[in-house]
Amino acid sequence: MPLTLTLTEGAIPAGSEKEAVQRITNSMLEHHGLLGNKAMTPNVTAHVSVLPKNSTFSGGEEFSGVWMEWKVPSFAFTSREVQLAHFAEATEIIRELSGGKQPAEHIYSNVVHTVDGSWNFNGIAMTNEEIGEEIAKG
Repeated sequence: MPLTLTLTEGAIPAGSEKEAVQRITNSMLEHHGLLGNKAMTPNVTAHVSVLPKNSTFSGGEEFSGVWMEWKVPSFAFTSREVQLAHFAEATEIIRELSGGKQPAEHIYSNVVHTVDGSWNFNGIAMTNEEIGEEIAKG
């Protein structure tokens, strides 16, 4: 379940991207009741893109932004409670790492659900049911 974290250069200090990914990942797992799950934890991956200041825009004008996008099976992020709690926490993680300089209104998030059966887990395309069976193992 990859997290794509895209940041304008300088939104958070260079070198703090790893901490951002760790904390956002842990938040996602915790709010889904899966923190420490041996099947799920290694299947939550991430990549970070840091873009030059002159390549991020809002309303056609240059600005400093942060985008968090999760690609997950359709059973993830279905609870409104989980959505609100995780994205509030993830936004605060970015704000904290920025030293309070990155405005919350310039921190964006979304979730993309994958087609059932297309999720690759341990090298095998799995259905939601099969993923659930793996998660249940611990």
